[in-house]
Amino acid sequence: MLIDEIRKAKMAAMKEHNEDKKNAFSMVLSRYQILLSSGKEGTPTDEDVLSIIMKFVKELDEEGEGYRNAGRDDNYRSILAQKEAVSAFLPKLMGEEEIKAEILKLEDRSIPSVMKHFKANFAGKVDMGLVNRIARAL
Repeated sequence: MLIDEIRKAKMAAMKEHNEDKKNAFSMVLSRYQILLSSGKEGTPTDEDVLSIIMKFVKELDEEGEGYRNAGRDDNYRSILAQKEAVSAFLPKLMGEEEIKAEILKLEDRSIPSVMKHFKANFAGKVDMGLVNRIARAL
């Protein structure tokens, strides 16, 4: 499972004394533990872990932007290192052209139908915000 790979990566980061990587992996593992204790039935899947990582990367982007705008380059570099560490576990996301081609294959191109299709078939492999923007533009 993906979560086991992240645990191993955290251990490797600890052995390397790489605080940025260790902190990033610790945050992902912490959010995974929260998901485990949330009462959701069954064991979280790799898609759940990918969702955690994607949300964390978006938060890191926002935090990094704030540090960069404030001129705090040391903090900004730390955020970039954390983002790079966890992003390595994300699959390559679909591009705009791939998303457009998939939408055009659908009979029902209404926003709810398109979003449902992508969530069911491409969870963790596509930025749903981008899907929404492209579907609205078509």
